[in-house]
Amino acid sequence: MIQVQIINKSPHALPVYQTSGSSGMDLRAWLTEAVTLQPLERRIIPTGLYMALPVGFEAQIRSRSGLAIKRGLTVINSPGTIDSDYRGEIMVGIINLSGEAQTIEDGERIAQMIVAAYEVVEWAPTESLDETARGAGGFGHSGTK
Repeated sequence: MIQVQIINKSPHALPVYQTSGSSGMDLRAWLTEAVTLQPLERRIIPTGLYMALPVGFEAQIRSRSGLAIKRGLTVINSPGTIDSDYRGEIMVGIINLSGEAQTIEDGERIAQMIVAAYEVVEWAPTESLDETARGAGGFGHSGTK
């Protein structure tokens, strides 16, 4: 477990894990008035949260499956990434992929956030790579069944 400094300027509770096996914490919209998104409209939704992740960690912002399936609301750049040196407000880019207008209310759970460790890469330039059974196959090369 890591400890992360967080500032909450919204009136809503801090993000929490909904179950003991959850990997993500729900983020809530912090709005002065409800926001209605028309089909295919994109909007950045504020949360009122600011945090300082330790170096070596990132926060991934992902869609909530129920919101995506039931209402067509999803995170536009899923997963979005919050880097350890970012200190601005956590904002969520939402798109309405449904065929009808969708309204987001203040305090509504709009996305989930997963905090994950990452490795810093040091490139090792080379002239060849080791061979594998897959090789360069990609983009559905193994079929659908």
